[in-house]
Amino acid sequence: MIAIPTWGDRRRIRVGLFGGSFNPIHEGHLQLADRALKFLRLDQVWLMVSPGNPLKVGTDMAPFEERYQKVKANLSGRRLIATDIESRLHTRYSCDTIKIVQQRFPCCKFVWLMGADGLAQMALWSHWQEILRLVPMAVFPRPSYIYTALKGQAAQWARETRLPSRYSTILADCKAPAWVFVPAPENTISATALRLQQKQLLEDSYN
Repeated sequence: MIAIPTWGDRRRIRVGLFGGSFNPIHEGHLQLADRALKFLRLDQVWLMVSPGNPLKVGTDMAPFEERYQKVKANLSGRRLIATDIESRLHTRYSCDTIKIVQQRFPCCKFVWLMGADGLAQMALWSHWQEILRLVPMAVFPRPSYIYTALKGQAAQWARETRLPSRYSTILADCKAPAWVFVPAPENTISATALRLQQKQLLEDSYN
């Protein structure tokens, strides 16, 4: 598994930044990362496991190390790379993480990756408008979230910077703010549903 150095380097590649709790990682995450590689012509996707999502405090969150190890175990580590860089950088918000990696990997061209569910609630994120100004963004469909996402505050704020999906292949070369909605098959799997399923199985085992 390739490690992403905290101090940075001068790699000259296209990188998708895919942040999340991954609680737990599932097929939908893997499909999004794989499609981003292909549709956006990226060299790598970094799955940045959040040490603690500020919007999910008090939820049924597995320990960071457990979530991180599961992400690592599900990736080849060559082009899809699990990283704990947010934990090592001691960043709590995506905006801060993006600023630091852009400074420490100055030759990389970054694209922020998210599902439509993320875009739908992006206006709740700290400094979300600054994120859109910092880095191009690619949004992938999630069942039942597409309409909410595209009509949401963040998408409406950035509507004039939305590019047609045919620009996906050059998105990494675009100056932010710029974003695309990438057409792709929708995956109904959700981490929340998986946790509920695991909880139910555990309860059933005691009955």
